[in-house]
Amino acid sequence: MSQPLHKRCRRVLRTFARREDGNIALETLIIVPILFWAYLALFVIFDAYRQHSINQKAAYTIGDMVSREDRALTPAYMTGTRNLFDSLARSATPSSVRVTSVWFDAANNLYVCDWSESIGTVVDASITQVENWDTILPVMPNFERITVVETWTRYEAPFNIGIADHDIHNFIFTRPRRAPAITWEDASANCA
Repeated sequence: MSQPLHKRCRRVLRTFARREDGNIALETLIIVPILFWAYLALFVIFDAYRQHSINQKAAYTIGDMVSREDRALTPAYMTGTRNLFDSLARSATPSSVRVTSVWFDAANNLYVCDWSESIGTVVDASITQVENWDTILPVMPNFERITVVETWTRYEAPFNIGIADHDIHNFIFTRPRRAPAITWEDASANCA
């Protein structure tokens, strides 16, 4: 004797629901793309963090190197500085380096730019820019000088997951070590 259609369908569905032999393949099919995406996202995040760390260490090295100079800096020195930064940072794209000599005027409570020179796509620091650095430069005694080294390089993510391509900018300040101030070879080179 045949059963009504709805009872047969219900019985087939119950039997299908109780079976467990195909669940692992189905779960794997669902979870593998998610795991793959998560792995790539973690790889990109780790790579970006690593590149930021390498760039910061390279910028500190350049800042320390400049702070130990007792002779005037030259355009050839700046070219060598950028080449060294590119080598240390393992930069795939051309970088930019800017060195600025700054002193503090306590009477007017502002930072004054002695000179600024750059190599790459950035321009020399302006007087207005240096005056606006009051929130990021340290408290200094009157007429104290520091050298600010800024570096820029482009980070290009290996995969377009989570982090877009962006510029890495480092701002490093160091007190001159062997001389009262770091000078530029052309005494007339001032901030604009």
